[in-house]
Amino acid sequence: MPAPHTASPPGSGLHTILGAGGVIARELSLQLARDGRRIRQVGRHPAAVQATDELKTADLLDERATADAVAGSEVVYLVAGLPYSAAVWQAQWPRVMQNAINACRRHGARLVFFDNVYAYGRVDGAMTEATPFNPCSRKGEVRAAIATTLLDAVRRGELQALIARSADFYGPGARLSLLEAVFFARLRAGKAPQWVGNPDLAHTFTFTPDAGRALAALGQAPGAFGQTWHLPTAQTMDGGPVTGRALAHVACALADQPDRLQVAPRWLLQAMGWFVPVLRENDEMMYQYQHGYRFHSGKIEQAFGLRPTPCAEGLARTWRSGA
Repeated sequence: MPAPHTASPPGSGLHTILGAGGVIARELSLQLARDGRRIRQVGRHPAAVQATDELKTADLLDERATADAVAGSEVVYLVAGLPYSAAVWQAQWPRVMQNAINACRRHGARLVFFDNVYAYGRVDGAMTEATPFNPCSRKGEVRAAIATTLLDAVRRGELQALIARSADFYGPGARLSLLEAVFFARLRAGKAPQWVGNPDLAHTFTFTPDAGRALAALGQAPGAFGQTWHLPTAQTMDGGPVTGRALAHVACALADQPDRLQVAPRWLLQAMGWFVPVLRENDEMMYQYQHGYRFHSGKIEQAFGLRPTPCAEGLARTWRSGA
């Protein structure tokens, strides 16, 4: 069992967020502010989450601009989201990662990288921090490559860094999430929710406020660096596995609509992809919905005492927020 990790004292340094403006950046900012941290928001069009936030305009594809944005930081969080396109990821993610590594190395900052599970590929069983990289998609190949770049730099002693990995996520303000596209947006329009793949297979989701809370805890725990961590994610709901059908049942009740679920065949999703970009680019990720998707987060729960928000509560908070 991992040993508990102690946070550094409040006010001990500047925490810089690369990729300001996204839902994860917002949740992280809120938690860091609650912890009394100084925060710098960095992006092409950064906006303050708290009135005291420092703003820095920078393009993360620009090495010099990234280094300038990191100057003076104690901890840097790379939570940037690029357009959901395999071609864009192939061209831009390696540059973004290398620029972040170079900047943190130059200024002696610790780096927290917010990652997803694409590098694992199809996994039969539970995904854990020990799951090897075995990508089976173009996006997965990109994520495996940039994570390996970071891990290699850490092994060479070039910087202190950690990887914080999330399952598919949902939550207030997560307008680009899959659950927003196939559940909440449709329910607000009075339509039946939809699912992709097999709705009776396990498919876990990370709640964005849990992700922000855990990222902040990791960044403030020097002993957490040099490791990979799975962010807190609920494993069950109503005593059974988290599935598309179980999630839809709760979502329909929240919307006060009939308990129903449309299972969209792949050809329909491909057609819908002409109008919904996240569905078009999600086609190569369909293996995640045709096989079990069980993301386990026991390591961080034991080491930090962080517990994931129950799915029913997370769905209710997301619905009340209007997404």
